[in-house]
Amino acid sequence: EIEYDQHLAKRIGSDRWSLDAIPPCVERLKNRAKQLGLWNLFLPKPIPNEIRALCDQDNASFVSPSMYLSNREYGVLCEIMGRSLLASEACNCNAPDTGNMEVLLKHGSLAQQIRYLKPLLMGQIRSAFLMTEPDVASSDATNIETTLTKVVSSSGNVHYVLNGKKWWSTGAMDPRCKVALVLAKMDHGKVGVSNTDPSSKHGAHTVVIIPMDAPGVKLVRPLTVFGYDDAPHGHAEVQLTNVVCGPDTLILGEGKGFEIAQSRLGPGRIHHCMRAVGLASRCYDLMILRSMSRTTFGKPLYQHGGCQEMIADSATDIQTSRLLTLSCAASIDQRGPRGARDQIAMIKVAVPEMTLRVVDRAIQVFGGAGVCNDFPLARAFAGLRTLRIADGPDAVHRRTLALLEVKRAKLRQQAMRSSL
Repeated sequence: EIEYDQHLAKRIGSDRWSLDAIPPCVERLKNRAKQLGLWNLFLPKPIPNEIRALCDQDNASFVSPSMYLSNREYGVLCEIMGRSLLASEACNCNAPDTGNMEVLLKHGSLAQQIRYLKPLLMGQIRSAFLMTEPDVASSDATNIETTLTKVVSSSGNVHYVLNGKKWWSTGAMDPRCKVALVLAKMDHGKVGVSNTDPSSKHGAHTVVIIPMDAPGVKLVRPLTVFGYDDAPHGHAEVQLTNVVCGPDTLILGEGKGFEIAQSRLGPGRIHHCMRAVGLASRCYDLMILRSMSRTTFGKPLYQHGGCQEMIADSATDIQTSRLLTLSCAASIDQRGPRGARDQIAMIKVAVPEMTLRVVDRAIQVFGGAGVCNDFPLARAFAGLRTLRIADGPDAVHRRTLALLEVKRAKLRQQAMRSSL
């Protein structure tokens, strides 16, 4: 990580988004992960035979992990990878690529898998997922304003035109990012006939896959998270202006956007939460060491009651977060993401809050050193605070959980009445 940061420190402005800005240590780590069989560990099932054969032709048999893990098993590894800024990318297990690969693996056509899934599995390119928009409250995905207009020519040929503005498009600034999945709404008021229901709140949402160098795709600016630009990966505002898309760019077809998004988010939240646990554990370890090495008022910090409370509370928060998330992962393995909706919402609320508290306590123990970049605490705090918004804010998940709990209570009430 020191080498990584030192390399980027020499890059300023647009140079931070160039291929030269990618630290050489990243490729070294990737090559080592391939040698050790630690590549693509997130894969939930074998890749299609056609894709495997093409990878074998390129001497890339490493794309298939040595074994396929359950969500619970992979969650344990996510915690380990979460301790380092570089580990997930080194193992080709980084977001949003993992979610995008899972979508292509589950829903993509063979042509889409050959063009995009294969190079993603090999680690040759990166990707982005464009959903959030600056002009609407995107926590309610029915507000999305990016439009996909279907155009049918007089000869019967079909194409689509994509227009809109996205932001917080993680990975889009990366010079290796070659493709993006875009969530849009079918435009029923323009030329052409859509297969979706204009009266449905969810039926018009559609996912298209577009090359980042397609005409009409413009990176407007990089965005910063509490001052961190996260270069060379980064987050972008993206303008989409009359981007022409063929029928082969739609994933699963018109109106399947919500189905795709939900299948993508369930396992992804396990990954996020367990990486958060790993990051909080690293900060906790640093806090313990600091409390043993610094003395105030004649005794080590850990002998002060206030510091002891912070250590005990942090240990409790970490273990609670870990067990909640692994329990949720086991439920997804048994019942699928839909059957574990309540637990997914629960961990998305609880884990970012608890792990953020751990880092906040660590910063307090470190004092001034905790808020500078000499230690990973400030960056960890920024990332975990952002996690309370990413993939849906706390309020949305609390709403989901509450409605599910009330529904469950009503069913119990009905069962009791029917038994009388």
